[in-house]
Amino acid sequence: MKLAGPLTIRTLFDFQTVSRQEMTKPVIVDLSGVPYMDSAGLGCVVSVFTSCQNRGLGFGVCGLTPRLLTLFEVTHVSTLLPIFESVEAAEAGISKSPK
Repeated sequence: MKLAGPLTIRTLFDFQTVSRQEMTKPVIVDLSGVPYMDSAGLGCVVSVFTSCQNRGLGFGVCGLTPRLLTLFEVTHVSTLLPIFESVEAAEAGISKSPK
């Protein structure tokens, strides 16, 4: 999933709709096009991660801008979610994860 634009309480509904569909393969959330995220947006990303874990699917997030990386670090989400530099790194990292 490649997201673009701010991910906030006002804009996250399309992302929620897509993320709630039945997932059958690993999910990579590319945030390189997201300049800003509020707590609701962050919660939505964590929710997708939780859904993947519950289904036994791989998950990765990539493309964090310095601003988003700071948000992830301050909230300690960076210790919870697998973060990668790029989509390619996420694909490689997820494929090596234990099932």
